[in-house]
Amino acid sequence: MAALGAAAAGSVVPRVAKAQAPGGTRELRLIVFPGGFNLPVWVAQEKGFFARQNLSVTLTLTPGSVFQLTRLIAGDFDIALTAIDNVIAYDEGQGEVSVPGRPDLFAFMGSDNGFLRLIVQSGIQSYADLRGKRLSVDAVTTGYAFVLRKMLEVNGLGEGEYTLVPAGGALRRWEALLKGEHAGTLLLSPFEILARERGFRLLANAVDVLPRYQGLVGAARRSWATAHRTELIGYIRAHREALSWLYSPANRDEGIQLLARNANLPPQLAAEAHAILVDPEHGFAPAASPDFEGIRTVLALRTQYARPRKILTNPLGYVDLSYYLS
Repeated sequence: MAALGAAAAGSVVPRVAKAQAPGGTRELRLIVFPGGFNLPVWVAQEKGFFARQNLSVTLTLTPGSVFQLTRLIAGDFDIALTAIDNVIAYDEGQGEVSVPGRPDLFAFMGSDNGFLRLIVQSGIQSYADLRGKRLSVDAVTTGYAFVLRKMLEVNGLGEGEYTLVPAGGALRRWEALLKGEHAGTLLLSPFEILARERGFRLLANAVDVLPRYQGLVGAARRSWATAHRTELIGYIRAHREALSWLYSPANRDEGIQLLARNANLPPQLAAEAHAILVDPEHGFAPAASPDFEGIRTVLALRTQYARPRKILTNPLGYVDLSYYLS
């Protein structure tokens, strides 16, 4: 898998890292964004948790949500770690791009609250300083764009007082921020730590405005899941075993080393990122369970901002825990 530090210096294209596993295992094609939130996947690969479930996981990095979701819907990938906002948007016909038919996407497990931090150029001292500025998002109608809009609205900036620019996933937004193309963006671990080291400012945390929010989830097509029940259950079990391993205090140092190696971070920064990711209160959901109150927040934001306008209130319409509970 490509390292974050190395990738930040150049452009991003989809890349693949294939797990080595004995013959006879079943292959899963997993597509993810670059970022430290892939730590449980790296653990499951390196500690043999996927192999224990007779799985070989091929990991592909996506440059953005449009590539990820359209390719998942097309069947080019089996599983995605993606914002549940993306799942809901495409299921409801509100995605960034049109797709044929009605996608049958669903979330089968939770992951985290997004770890979202608003990072801005060093000269930005307040929300008011963002008036008239360009802010980057993955896509303007999906992902975390509505989180950013709510943060700006609550702090006095209405629609039309700033410009949202689609720039792709966190790595691409970080690269654009480095080039000075935008005044700010939402970043997540470890990018906000890298930003601080480069002199950028942390203006706010999303949890200050949205205390309960479901960020990443494990997502798949319902038709694929029905036909590959054993593989999906095995993936969930391996992912949860990786989380248990990460939350064991005895594995802290090794977990930091694993993060540093896979994300190409210096040990000190890896330790800081690890502390954020493996925080019992605000880090990974220890058992990968969805936060239904957090999903309601996502639905409320989509009801307020998404077009075509729909009233969305039922989290259970986008989640199926039958695989998780098996």
